[in-house]
Amino acid sequence: MSGKNLQCLTILAPVMAVALITACGNGSEPEPNSTTSAYAPARNNDATVLAGPVVLTAPGSCQAATVTWAIAGATCSGASAAALTGATAIATDLSAPNFGSASFLCTNGALAASPSAASAASATCLKANIQDAKLHGYLGLNRADAPQDYDGGFSMYTAAWPLYGNYPGDKAQSGLPGTWMYAKGQAPAEAYQTIEGGLGWWRDTAFATETPKFGIGAVAIDFSGVANGPGLGWGDDWTPPGRGKYGVAQLSPNLLWPPDGVNMKQGTNGELLGAGYLPLPFTNTKTTTAGRSDKPTGNNSWTLFLNAANFKGPAAFVMPYFFSHVTTTGRINNKNGSPIDTWQHFDANPSNPNKAHQMETQYIPAYMSKDAKGETYARVAPVQFPRDDKGHSVTNHRLMVYKKSALWDSVKDWFDKGGPATSSEIKLSESFEQAWERDGWSTWKIHTDAEDKAGIAPPIEWDSFAKTVVFNTSTVGYVWTQNLVTKTEIGNGSVTTLPQYYHLKKNAKGNTTWAVVQAKDVPVETGLASVEFKRVRNKPKVFETPMDNSKLIRGENTWKIPGPASNTPYKAKLGDGSTVTYYWYKFMNQPTLVSSDLTLSEREEMQRRVEKLHKEWTITKEYLPPPTVGKLVEIDPALILVPPKGFEIGYVPIATRQEQTQ
Repeated sequence: MSGKNLQCLTILAPVMAVALITACGNGSEPEPNSTTSAYAPARNNDATVLAGPVVLTAPGSCQAATVTWAIAGATCSGASAAALTGATAIATDLSAPNFGSASFLCTNGALAASPSAASAASATCLKANIQDAKLHGYLGLNRADAPQDYDGGFSMYTAAWPLYGNYPGDKAQSGLPGTWMYAKGQAPAEAYQTIEGGLGWWRDTAFATETPKFGIGAVAIDFSGVANGPGLGWGDDWTPPGRGKYGVAQLSPNLLWPPDGVNMKQGTNGELLGAGYLPLPFTNTKTTTAGRSDKPTGNNSWTLFLNAANFKGPAAFVMPYFFSHVTTTGRINNKNGSPIDTWQHFDANPSNPNKAHQMETQYIPAYMSKDAKGETYARVAPVQFPRDDKGHSVTNHRLMVYKKSALWDSVKDWFDKGGPATSSEIKLSESFEQAWERDGWSTWKIHTDAEDKAGIAPPIEWDSFAKTVVFNTSTVGYVWTQNLVTKTEIGNGSVTTLPQYYHLKKNAKGNTTWAVVQAKDVPVETGLASVEFKRVRNKPKVFETPMDNSKLIRGENTWKIPGPASNTPYKAKLGDGSTVTYYWYKFMNQPTLVSSDLTLSEREEMQRRVEKLHKEWTITKEYLPPPTVGKLVEIDPALILVPPKGFEIGYVPIATRQEQTQ
């Protein structure tokens, strides 16, 4: 043994129930210590326990400790003293620097009972070398292709459920099954640009709970900006275009959009949220962008439509300028050196109807440890899926793609020519439902951060306990190997909890994988039985805009000039424990529009069009094709607004601050 933290300890009374251990090391004088504790496997300690001397190696100060032990000659679940010879045992609560009181366990995990004078028995107390790890990867779904002329957007229903049994804190990042919408003709590997948001949890989610939130996730070329909602983008630079902070315009007067994302109602468990994007003609094509006459901007305002139990219709839209403004910055595509504006942009181009549908999981906490033989085991935090009365999990439903004429043509005629209001319902005759197909796939892996950097990330044997099933051509999800998963009761019904324990081994093909094992088959000396995955709350954070502070680095404060129509702030207390402060702005004067390279007359024309929409397209009408299975989710009721008198038509709520409720 070597190392400055190793210590030498001597058992003075080996056959007694209580033995005094004297520690010597580092030239320190022993300090008395005597404590009592319940069983909990130790971390980072190992020892060889004999009928005579004992040697412990552990970091910490030199001290004397009174240790309760029951190894020599004890009975282990009825076994004889002779059977203890060479048995594996584990010490408890030997946490450095305070060794305290400890008991020893026999190989089968039973506490050694009565000590006796039969001192010939011996056992090994092994180090519980527990390492932090994580599970991450993708779960993929397959679908039939659609004809290429269905390039006017899409919609889909996704189950909203508490994926994390206990929310693990600000490392958490996972979406629920969603998609990436690319511009048609775009080469994503050369110039990345998408709308890829949905339900989930993100590392910058400040007021997170087990209930998911919704974000838009519009990505400008090569992540030059990310827009998740009105006022919600990257970083603290509020200078337009602010890396996405002015990328999304608030459209609905009835849905408040918090900076932290749109909350689902607390306790949501498997209900469906309909969401999709179709272009609407709120703007006209511009031949000049940010003063550059050679840089046009298209008129595709990709509009988010939601279908929930308490909200239906268009909620917000991505400004065309969000996608086009980067062409004026002189940025060069790093991958091939071509000018970045040579690629197709969402402001002017349709969408690719055939998209990947996956669940992207960046982080689920886990632990890894080795047993006495050097075999590696892992335990993953409880991961949950929705559960119906048959034990199945429906995750996605009714995947639709649309021709642009499904909504655009009639709305444009209504805006330009007047006349009766056009129907809010998307034309089914201009729609195509993409059937789900069998045989989904998984790349979920377990590894430490160091292993990930080294390219060592063995997959879990997903197919051993999960099977992708098409319940009907409109509905897809999973069935489970029931003896490997668990039905867990939660506040609002039940969920299926996936296997937690895994053993690293070679499969039949000779590949290293994580095989599912039962808890009883994990050697006790790994210490994995006692690790905890606690519920974590993120440190309190305040989202502030230039309405409340001076975060603008340069330029005019578009939050105050022209500013809100309401002088008095309004407040909403949300189910996630936060309070949102908001003001009512005239639609054309909201910060996003004022910051998006629009003239006053262009904004006034947008105002005229939106007022027509507000009068006719209410939140109780139908828009997206409705689901044929399940129930619709409720959005947090505190986010559903009735505009105050005088602000019913042509005004929108704009969140200016979000903070923990006091």
